[in-house]
Order: sequence, then structure tokens, then C-alpha cells
Amino acid sequence: MVKDAIISNYINQLFPQFEPALKNILIENGALKSFQAGELLMQTGQNMRTTMLVVEGMVKLYREGDEGKEFFMYYLQPGNACALSLVCAAKQETSEVMAKAVDQTTVLTIPIALMDTLMKDYKTWYYFVLETYRTRFEELLIVIDNISFKAMDERLEFYLSKQYNDLKTRKLVITHSEIASDLNSSREVISRLLKKMEQRGKVMLHRNFIEYLK
Repeated sequence: MVKDAIISNYINQLFPQFEPALKNILIENGALKSFQAGELLMQTGQNMRTTMLVVEGMVKLYREGDEGKEFFMYYLQPGNACALSLVCAAKQETSEVMAKAVDQTTVLTIPIALMDTLMKDYKTWYYFVLETYRTRFEELLIVIDNISFKAMDERLEFYLSKQYNDLKTRKLVITHSEIASDLNSSREVISRLLKKMEQRGKVMLHRNFIEYLK
């Protein structure tokens, strides 16, 4: 089948460490789902019926506060899985985060009914889940360190640096308001700090994007 061939190609390319029997199970039971830029993959309070492996595009994970404010956590790229979706799917709990497609994104969805079997019978899946937990935990520690120990100007510089490294472009198409939302600040504060960064030659501010000069 064409669908199986496409899934097989994604798995072999992005998850070569998976053992052949595990690959076959994912091919037989997985389904591809596409999302447009800005479309939500996961919402707070949503029941998780599947877990997701990103195979194309990029996904932004963030927390949403009581007043609708958003707080950026990390990005997921091809070859990544959302650790929180793995937990929620396995324990059949609701999501506590939001996930949004940054651009055209495709994910491979795996039914929660398989979670126990995959963890128990396939070591490469077990280690993949552990590595996913470890990586996301380290990223969250960085977020916590930035909030706790760094001033907003330092947080902003780190944020832009991470955007550059994750998105692999110096042309960051993002508004001052979006940055403020991600950093739980105000647009006025972010605009002022960006202007100072421009004066120091670290960025160049354009009408529709920020050029990161490093």
C-alpha cells in the first residue's frame, strides 16, 4: 500500500534505531495526519487517544495560563515525540499543554492501546521514550533557569538564539507581541529591549521580521 510505503520511509529515515519488528507494528498501526501552520495539534484538557511522532515540519509546545497568556516551552522537530503526549496517552490522562504547528506539519499517530505493548516488548521504543523524557526535561530546566536566574534582556537574547538554531534561519518571522507572549512579558518591554539589541548590532529590526545577527 502507498500509505505503508510512505510511513516506512519516514520511520527508516527518522527512526533508524527502531528494531524491524517495531517498525512493522508502527507501519501497520500508525496513521499520518497533516496540520497547517498555526493549527493546533493538542489542546489543554484534551483526551489523548494517540501519541505523535513528528515526521515533517515543526511543532511549538507551550502552556496556556488562566487569562489566555501563552508561555513557550520548546519545539519538536522531525524525529521527535512529545514526552507529555507519551505520558498522557499511556496513562489515558488529558493534556496539560498546547501544541501548535509552526509550518506545514505531518505527524505519525500511534494508538494508545499499543503503549503498554511497545514499552514492554520493544527495547528500542523503551529507550526512545526514556531519551525523549530526558531531552525534554533538560529543555524545561533551561526554561526554569532563564526565568529564575536571568534578567529579561538575557532571556530575550537566549530566546532569539534558540529560535535561530531551531529554525535554522536568521530571518525570524515573529512579532514583538508573540515574543512577549512566549516570554510572559509585555510587547512594550520586548520592543524596547529589541531596540537596544539593534543598537548593539545583535539584531536588525524589519517591518515583518527580525534579522538575527548573532
